[in-house]
Amino acid sequence: RKMGLFDFISGKEKYDFDTLPNRRGTKSLKWDVGESELPMWVADMDFAVAPEIIEALQKRLNERVLGYSLVDDEWRSAYQGWWLARHDYEIQKEWLIYANGTLPAIDSIIRKLTSPAENVLLMSPVYNCFYYCIKNAARVPVENELAYANGDYSINWEDLQAKLADPQTTLFILCNPHNPVGRTFSRDDLARIGELCEKHGVTVLSDEVHCDLTEPGVRYTPFAAASKICERISASIIAPTKAFNIAGLQSAAVFAADKRLRHKISKALNSDDIAEPNFFGVQGAIAAFTKGAPWLDALREYLSENRKFATEFIARELPQVHVVPQDATYLMWLDAGAYTQDSAELARFIREKTGLYLSCGAQYGKGGEKFLRLNIATSRALLKDGLGRLKEALKICPH
Repeated sequence: RKMGLFDFISGKEKYDFDTLPNRRGTKSLKWDVGESELPMWVADMDFAVAPEIIEALQKRLNERVLGYSLVDDEWRSAYQGWWLARHDYEIQKEWLIYANGTLPAIDSIIRKLTSPAENVLLMSPVYNCFYYCIKNAARVPVENELAYANGDYSINWEDLQAKLADPQTTLFILCNPHNPVGRTFSRDDLARIGELCEKHGVTVLSDEVHCDLTEPGVRYTPFAAASKICERISASIIAPTKAFNIAGLQSAAVFAADKRLRHKISKALNSDDIAEPNFFGVQGAIAAFTKGAPWLDALREYLSENRKFATEFIARELPQVHVVPQDATYLMWLDAGAYTQDSAELARFIREKTGLYLSCGAQYGKGGEKFLRLNIATSRALLKDGLGRLKEALKICPH
């Protein structure tokens, strides 16, 4: 049934996002830092996983045998139901292919759909691991840099069309919603991208793993839903891992409406042995998409309040830093151009002086050189601590 107002309020009160598990000494990539350091870099939330998911995984563990698993119709139905209810898009059951994680799927698909030395187009600044996947496959990353003016972003259509027209360009990896810029794309913009890609014979691979982390009241449009053209020429990667903080389960799905494209992707994932399900990955996804809605809605409210708190703090205490307007992800994109044109050096300075560990924008490609990425998916207390450290560092930063 649909949630009503009182269901939402009680759901919000049910989950405690201010009390965090202690992740130091737990082999956590994010928290493997010095004792006095505060990590606010990698896209990994500090919150405890929804109890509904923990319960499902505990039930699985209680079987006491960690053997091979099946991808069955319950898994497919969970994805189908979620995308239809939350995003008003109907994914057909046969379109879905299991994958052991987003990046393994991207790696495999790049190698299957392109040839060595061909171009793979990116909209920079963009998730840094895309570059690694492309280069490791001996392909060439080509950047369509987002236009940045008056503190906000737009698509550089002229440049996009020119780079799509290059016959060496055969694949376009789209990040929707965009990481690190933190924006959803409009249906019209996605449809226009689809038309240009079809015109020039370019396949679109849309990474949509941040799609459930929009601001309350903001809806994202799946690339495949933007038009029949978009649906026909694309494959999309979707997963519960970012929204529900279960990235360690290495569980994702790829869907493609076009039968031939889907066949190629299925062959790629199976040939690379990444279509075998993780014992917990299937059950985690089912629990997230069938029982996790109240937790996610409460989380989005908390993240929105964190974003508002951080934006107001920076405007008041650090007026030379510009917060780029965002409507998705929990990663704030900060224009520190008043302090540096070398964000790698600035991030190093901030960490050395205060222990605050941020991501430098330079690693996200062209256009990110003067930016910092701040992960706000933490308790309000730690967010205050991090912002205080940022203020302390910039106060003594030579610029």
